[in-house]
Amino acid sequence: MSDKNYEPRHFETLDRDLERLSSLEAGNAFVARRLVAPTLAAAFILLAGLLAAFVMNGTSGALIIVLAAAIGAYMAVNIGANDVANNMGPAVGAKVLSMGGAIGIAIVFESAGALIAGGDVVSTVAKGIVSPASTQSAEIFIEAMMAALFAAALWVNIATWIGAPVSTTHAIVGGVMGAGIAAAGFGAVNWPTMAAIAASWVISPLLGGIIAAGFLWFIKARIIYQPDKIAAARVWVPVLVGIMAGAFSAYLALKGLKKIVKIDFATALGAGLVIGVAVWLILIPVIRRKSRGLENRNKSLKVLFSIPLVVSAAFLSFAHGANDVANAVGPLAAIVHANSTGDYTSAIGIPFWVMLIGAFGISFGLFLFGPKLIRMVGSEITKLNPMRAFCVALSAAITVIVASWLGLPVSSTHIAVGGIFGVGFFREWYAERRLLRAREVVPDRPHHTPSERRQRKLVRRAHMMTIAAAWIVTVPAAALLSGILFFSLRLATG
Repeated sequence: MSDKNYEPRHFETLDRDLERLSSLEAGNAFVARRLVAPTLAAAFILLAGLLAAFVMNGTSGALIIVLAAAIGAYMAVNIGANDVANNMGPAVGAKVLSMGGAIGIAIVFESAGALIAGGDVVSTVAKGIVSPASTQSAEIFIEAMMAALFAAALWVNIATWIGAPVSTTHAIVGGVMGAGIAAAGFGAVNWPTMAAIAASWVISPLLGGIIAAGFLWFIKARIIYQPDKIAAARVWVPVLVGIMAGAFSAYLALKGLKKIVKIDFATALGAGLVIGVAVWLILIPVIRRKSRGLENRNKSLKVLFSIPLVVSAAFLSFAHGANDVANAVGPLAAIVHANSTGDYTSAIGIPFWVMLIGAFGISFGLFLFGPKLIRMVGSEITKLNPMRAFCVALSAAITVIVASWLGLPVSSTHIAVGGIFGVGFFREWYAERRLLRAREVVPDRPHHTPSERRQRKLVRRAHMMTIAAAWIVTVPAAALLSGILFFSLRLATG
């Protein structure tokens, strides 16, 4: 073979080999990036265990507390990865906040809510799901709580992996129920409470969706489809923001400030009314000044709703940090208390070092794994703009207040996602209604084929089915996992 023929083939082979090596390097780099977040999460969980070892040094049962602290940290990371998306997703989906800005705001306000207003007294058997008398000893109680916490964390992790926002409260309730049944049988469970929680699967998203759709209808009717949109916005935007301020003030008073001051429902509602009226009056000249020079189109309206949406996301994060941190550290605090005193039937407070694990764990989980669920909630269920996202945020606060008034147990996750679905289905209904009206004016207007009508759907049905299935399965799945883990612990400890 001549050199002339050999040389091109030689270099072609070399080029192919180099191309393979480049692909391999790119693949390794991709795998390495994918492993960064789990590695950092594992490091945090290890640090939580070391913190527990330092605090509990010299006390009996320190190894149990170290293991429980690691599981609590794992749960906190999963709460940050899954639950916080419901607060930040609408603002990111509406392009009011960047992903980095949303994560930054959420970290600050989630941590502040957990450390300032979190740590209210918690029951040793979460929310009265299981009778304290059903557990025969502190040892069995500790094993049941560890199984419940680990099972809830595992289920929330699985839900995050498949892209389903689930209620971490329901996950821990399911975990406690499963461990209680495994420890003492079905009679140990407070079934009326469980029935109320099951009812909230329907009540929470339905209320959230109806209220969000109602506000979107109001904005469309009174602002968007008015001849002079800017003049209408000057009248109604201060009113809507005043309602938001009043709702969030009452919401925070009821749900986010229990540790600082105890406020009954009537007082919280009165405070919210006063603050709402004050904000409405203050914003009248502010909105008038901000709306000067704006063109009479929908894009101009987005400017007026952007800042209230950011503020609402921050408030939701503060209230979430104050409330849901207990899902991660409540069982851990109960384990610490039972291990130290042998008492597992009374209510206990959450130690500060335990609260630190919860607060930083939620922030860590959000930073490392949150973007996936934030994108799904914010942009993959239905398309959001600042007005629609504002309706979702406002619906979340009002629904919690209404549910508290009615004495109904509701999930903030279900409310927020229900609000997004409510907005999307309302848009579908409204678009269909406008199409029918247009056909009345122009009878010869062509009809859409069934295929075209399916393409015009504004809510992704696949996401709706995945999320609904995950909601329904959460309590039984966490309960089953918890029962298996409890029996495993009993076998391991003899």
